[in-house]
Amino acid sequence: MDKIIGLQSLNLLREMVTVPSVSFEETAVADLIGSRLSAWGVVHERLRNNLVAGLEKMDPDKKTLVLDAHIDTVPVCQGWTCNPFDPAGPDNNQHIIYGLGSNDDGGCVVAMIAAYRHFLSRELPFNLILALSCEEERSGENGARWLYGPEGPLHPEMVIIGEPTGLKAATSERGLLVIDAVAAGKSGHAARNEGINALYIALDDIAVIRSHKFSRISPTMGEVHKTVTIIHSGTAHNVVPDRCEFTIDIRPTEVYTCAEILDELQSICKSRLKARNLNNRSSATRSGSPLFKALDGLGIEKFSSPTTSDWMRIDSDCVKIGPGESSRSHKSDEFITVEEVQNGIETYINLIGELAKHF
Repeated sequence: MDKIIGLQSLNLLREMVTVPSVSFEETAVADLIGSRLSAWGVVHERLRNNLVAGLEKMDPDKKTLVLDAHIDTVPVCQGWTCNPFDPAGPDNNQHIIYGLGSNDDGGCVVAMIAAYRHFLSRELPFNLILALSCEEERSGENGARWLYGPEGPLHPEMVIIGEPTGLKAATSERGLLVIDAVAAGKSGHAARNEGINALYIALDDIAVIRSHKFSRISPTMGEVHKTVTIIHSGTAHNVVPDRCEFTIDIRPTEVYTCAEILDELQSICKSRLKARNLNNRSSATRSGSPLFKALDGLGIEKFSSPTTSDWMRIDSDCVKIGPGESSRSHKSDEFITVEEVQNGIETYINLIGELAKHF
């Protein structure tokens, strides 16, 4: 790793933390990153609030590898003991970079930029594209959904997705299915035991959902995970509720589509179930992918990820790997260490170099 590029990457991360960049409000951070890329001689395009480099050098006779990381963050949560937009943190520790987005996904963003810069003047047997996407945390229409969609500019054969994984490689990840359920009853006076209690209907359905087992088991991810997370009902203590709403968070595996899961749960529930989205599918890298060979060549540990990412928008061979730890994401006092970012840069460089051996 070039020391100057490494230092520039760390400084960019510190700058990024100071700029609020919640999903759908990434303009300022995209401006910042774009200005640094230009200063470093990285030719790129601003596509909506996505930054894409390398399109001008595309060779149609070569396959394409994309380095993909996202520039947006979740909103500030409760519990921060330091300023979420101050990378120095509470103790000004020079070995730690604090702040919202430092771990998810700023460390991956700057490490991928550094790796891309490393190969700018080097010949590779595949096209190398850098894609820094927006709206990942909210699955927006203008980020990966558009970039990798039919009308978007990216249709690669391979993608390395930058997410904090402790530099282990996720070769599969669960999808996401959120179901809103409505139990319908009939209101009445509680003192006279009137009506049909929608809350009881919902509770019965929740018990059925909790105990239900999906028959197909993924060889890599195991069972489909499901959790009821929200419930609302009632207007007054003496009125039998005629409506109860509850929400189910489901993490599918690759052996079920979201539609299949919805249909199966509806068949055992009296409540009406409606999916917010049926497109957040589970993903898995095909066993013969060159990405697998590169991971094996470097001895990188592989695992199945319980969290979603841009991967669910991409039909290419993918692996998800990056500096930082997923356990720090979406929490107060988020941070990443300088050493983790440096190791992330080295890992991306080595992974790209190893991948080149299999072409």
